[in-house]
Amino acid sequence: MLKTFSATDIGKKRTMNQDYVYSSETPIGALPNLFIVADGMGGHNGGEYASNYAVEVIVSTIQNSKETHPRHIIEEAIKEANRAVREKACSEPELQGMGTTMVVATVIDEVLQVANVGDSRLYVIGEEIRQITTDHSYVEELVRVGGLDRESARTHPKKNIITRAIGADIDVVADFFTVRLQPGDSVLMCSDGLTNMLDDEEIRMILSGQRDIVEKAEELIKAANNNGGKDNIAVVLIEPFASELD
Repeated sequence: MLKTFSATDIGKKRTMNQDYVYSSETPIGALPNLFIVADGMGGHNGGEYASNYAVEVIVSTIQNSKETHPRHIIEEAIKEANRAVREKACSEPELQGMGTTMVVATVIDEVLQVANVGDSRLYVIGEEIRQITTDHSYVEELVRVGGLDRESARTHPKKNIITRAIGADIDVVADFFTVRLQPGDSVLMCSDGLTNMLDDEEIRMILSGQRDIVEKAEELIKAANNNGGKDNIAVVLIEPFASELD
């Protein structure tokens, strides 16, 4: 049985929360559960609207999808969200240029299906911490080609430049990942407001403590804020084997 908890926090520097989370432990359409983190971007209220609206479209599309394969269901929903965000941005001048990152996950029979667009992340934490998603960002491209090391990437002045987002282009390409979960694994989905403030080992240490799932999420947010809280923070925690631990 799944145990989950989700939360967002405005952080210490922002005046508006553009992060949005969605969590359902019960079926949404053909999916047995659904979890989403979105980190919006855009001036005025554009980013806040984009993340909220894109998630709304994702959930609605999945609920009504005729597809049966999880990847096809999620892919269809992401493409529809991209179309809807672009259409809304074109029709309302104050929303022009808005967009959002997106990481979407569902757990089906101990297998995690994941899709991402942008630099919001999904990790699997067991004995070690593994970043499953790959950031779609300028800095990640530099790391990939060997032009930048991982530690320098965390503080690079262009670390906030993303190369893919919902609403950015006519066509959106999501990356998909399938992970077989092992007993004891937990799953973290988060925005870069968390990962820019905490490195992977700090995250692992907090999540490996003996706290319950709510305290773990709260400790992650507290630690990110204590390290500067320069951006909004979004966290979704999933414990797929929670009943086995009780």
